[in-house]
Amino acid sequence: MMVMLSEYRQLGPLAQVSAAVVVAALGYRIITTLSRKLSSSNLPTVDLVHSSKQHTFSKEIQDQLKLIAGVGIIDDCHSGSTVQHRSRVARDPSQPNLRQVHLIDSALLEEVDVKPGALGENITTRNFDLLSCSPGTTLCIGDVVLAVTGLRNPCQQIEAFQTGLLQRVLRTRDDGSLERRAGIMAVVIRGGTIVPGDVIRVAHPAIRVPMEKV
Repeated sequence: MMVMLSEYRQLGPLAQVSAAVVVAALGYRIITTLSRKLSSSNLPTVDLVHSSKQHTFSKEIQDQLKLIAGVGIIDDCHSGSTVQHRSRVARDPSQPNLRQVHLIDSALLEEVDVKPGALGENITTRNFDLLSCSPGTTLCIGDVVLAVTGLRNPCQQIEAFQTGLLQRVLRTRDDGSLERRAGIMAVVIRGGTIVPGDVIRVAHPAIRVPMEKV
């Protein structure tokens, strides 16, 4: 099955992810981050995991996350097949939930001097350039498979959490476009358990387009 880039761009976010995952099943170009020359300390890994049953801005550190395909993280407020973020629910509660899992890399948190989980991410990663992903990039973490859907859209809640932080995670490039640095969102393709220290195996789709906010 051939999907032209022009056709792909016309698809909605959920259809883009579905198309990319189908392409993955037919044959991904695997990014071999697990190079034999690298020590385990250089691999993309799960640093910490977080969840919250309540709609709080920050999330609490957990020993593990248990995930259900098509739904999200058990006992997390953003788990569900349809939108759970309150602003999205107010707009249209029937929309598919493209934000079941939120990932941020520890490098960003260290740069802005914010503790893991404080920005509400579920998974704090290490050694992983999250912004290099595309819609449909798959992340295999233990027995779990996630599919990237897009970028977290930094909002005023970040500024309310820490004055000046919003402009550090939402920057304007030289061409006038916005660089959203507050992590990425994903959906659960295969459920299971994620624990700190798990290696993240990354597979990018053959058709790669820049991520947009979801």
